[in-house]
Amino acid sequence: MHLRYSFRIEPTPGQRIALARTFGCARVVFNDALAVRKAAYAADKSRIPAGELARRMITEAKKTPERAWLADVSVDALQSSLRDLDTAYANFFASVSGKRRGRRVGLPVFKKKSDHRQSVRSSKNGFRLRDNGRLNLAKIGDLRVRWSRPLPSAPSSVTVIKDAAGRYFASFVVEVEPAELPPVESEVGIDLGLTTYAVLSDGTTIDNPRFLRRAERKPRKAQQTLSRKAKGSRNRAKARIKVARAHARVADARRDWCHQQASRLIRDNQAVYLEDPAVSGLARTRLAKSVHDAARGTFRRILEDKAARYGRHVGVVSRWLPSSQTCHVCWVVDGKKPLHVREWTCGACGTLHDRDLNASHVVLAAGRAERLNAPGGPVRPGVAIPHQARPDERGTHPEPPPVTTGRPTGAPALQGGEDVKTRTRCSRGRSRR
Repeated sequence: MHLRYSFRIEPTPGQRIALARTFGCARVVFNDALAVRKAAYAADKSRIPAGELARRMITEAKKTPERAWLADVSVDALQSSLRDLDTAYANFFASVSGKRRGRRVGLPVFKKKSDHRQSVRSSKNGFRLRDNGRLNLAKIGDLRVRWSRPLPSAPSSVTVIKDAAGRYFASFVVEVEPAELPPVESEVGIDLGLTTYAVLSDGTTIDNPRFLRRAERKPRKAQQTLSRKAKGSRNRAKARIKVARAHARVADARRDWCHQQASRLIRDNQAVYLEDPAVSGLARTRLAKSVHDAARGTFRRILEDKAARYGRHVGVVSRWLPSSQTCHVCWVVDGKKPLHVREWTCGACGTLHDRDLNASHVVLAAGRAERLNAPGGPVRPGVAIPHQARPDERGTHPEPPPVTTGRPTGAPALQGGEDVKTRTRCSRGRSRR
């Protein structure tokens, strides 16, 4: 599997000028190639081959007075920008054809000179690691790298990034072997929230750190200072960097915390189950700032990546599962409850439930049922498993699992003939019971 290792780099003033020149040349080649491809498609719906595009946008363009300055930077960086354009088009066509999972991907757009985040990629031909620990980039020189840990293998490519805060990073792509952890017996279900970040089925609670809420005074003051500066002035550019640095500190602290919590969950549990967070929907409500501050999507992505590396399983149950309405003892759906109701008593069995803890138990049962009935597993409980299903990076399902109505197959037996009713979504976007 391939991993990225990012390190801070400290270019000299001259190297910063060379990097800025490389960023600009790569952006121009990308925009020129995109314009040519759009014009060719509009003319006769044709596609220019990658080799022909590289010859016209790089080799022949260097011979013209308008693009002669392309020869001042590494040709490997220019070729990487064309490969990025091909990847963007491939992602678009895979998305519209249904081969790519996730949200719809649009057509590539032109890059702006005013973008505060810039990057350029180099393959093996464009960089090398010196014996003294310096990173040598073609036509830029030896860059000082803050090595916080050694690379596990020789990198295949490096991406130099300048973020909005003016910091420079070198991101190496290396190939590593999965390091599977010793198997453990424990499995856990997670109910994500905002007041409490997560409640685990074993009774453990994870407090919400609220990084942005705790540190928003500095970003707010920096933003107020920025709003008073004249547009286009140097003082405004300096104030913008202060705002970006304030937000970067919050983002770095949040990302580090997500890595720590995900590592602990993966280390202590063989399988982790959680609900599919509807981040895009909640981000359009009055809870938008709290939802983005919680970074549920980032936490789930980090959790899945670590599980794939260390041989664990992460199961994601449907967001339409009524986890807060279902009693995990008798599996009776008790109905909707306002958010201020944190404890409720089941009307069927009389059990007093903590809302979040009960939801984590329901998520655990539903996740186990989905994993048990995954491709390669048995259809009914009590049947011997002929062969174990092979988990992949995103779970055991190669496609999104269909949401069915009925009790999870692996859940405990129901009492009184009751059943768990999960909500499904109709093709027109309405929900039915």
